[in-house]
Order: sequence, then structure tokens, then C-alpha cells
Amino acid sequence: MQLTKQANYALRTLVYCAVNAPQQSRISAIAHAYDISELSLFKFIKPLVDNGLLQTVRGRNGGVRLGRAASDITMREVIELTEDGFALAECFEDGTTNCPLVGSCEVNTALAEALRAFLAVLEKYTIEDLARRDRTLRDLLGIEILTPAG
Repeated sequence: MQLTKQANYALRTLVYCAVNAPQQSRISAIAHAYDISELSLFKFIKPLVDNGLLQTVRGRNGGVRLGRAASDITMREVIELTEDGFALAECFEDGTTNCPLVGSCEVNTALAEALRAFLAVLEKYTIEDLARRDRTLRDLLGIEILTPAG
């Protein structure tokens, strides 16, 4: 099982914004930090904006910022927004299997239990948890600490 690029970069974008808070994050800076195109990044974060996890700010000094507190955004929520589905096997997909064992198969039972456990672990972790090593992540992502003018 492997997460899609969309899920991966959606999580990474939220972490970037959490580490960079309270400043807005520029799409160009996020794309540069993760070595992806800005166009791809816009595509990857669209569901986050559409569902209020990220806010966009237009204008000369525009960018993105978290739409909710980092402590209120779970990995599970992000993964569920950005992944197409969680069909671990053909029999998880409604009405698309030809398997005669559907409904009485222990493989299906085991995989369903594994999926529940996977989602339960993702529910435990928030963007705040992922961004906790703030100073190290700032250095790795090339985020400068802005000091107030004055």
C-alpha cells in the first residue's frame, strides 16, 4: 500500500504551513522546498482549500495558511480527503468482484480489520504533531524566521 502523491504533498503542505505560522506561506516557496511544480502543488492542495483545511490569500503578498488550528487537523482527515478510496482488495469495492467468497471470506475480514487499525492510527496524529520539531523543520524546509520590524 502506498499513498498517492496528492496525499503525501497535501500532508507536507499542511506541515509547512504549520511550521511557518503565523506567516502566510507562498506556493512558490512550498513547491521549491519539496521540489515540485507550483501547478502540481495547486492540484494537490485543492481538496484542502475546498474543505477549509487551508485558506488562500490573494494579492501581492498572498499565499496559503492553515484554515484551522494544526491541532484540529488529523492525518486521517487529510488522507480521506486526498485518497480516492481504501479498497485493499477487489472485494472491498461495491459490486465489482466476481469472487464467490464475498461475505464469508476471512481474507476480507482480516483486511477490513487492518484498514480500521490503519485509520485509527492516522486519527491519533495531527498536523501539530507532525510539525512539532519546528526549528529543525524550518531549517530543512528553508523557512526563515521573520522578526518584527521596529
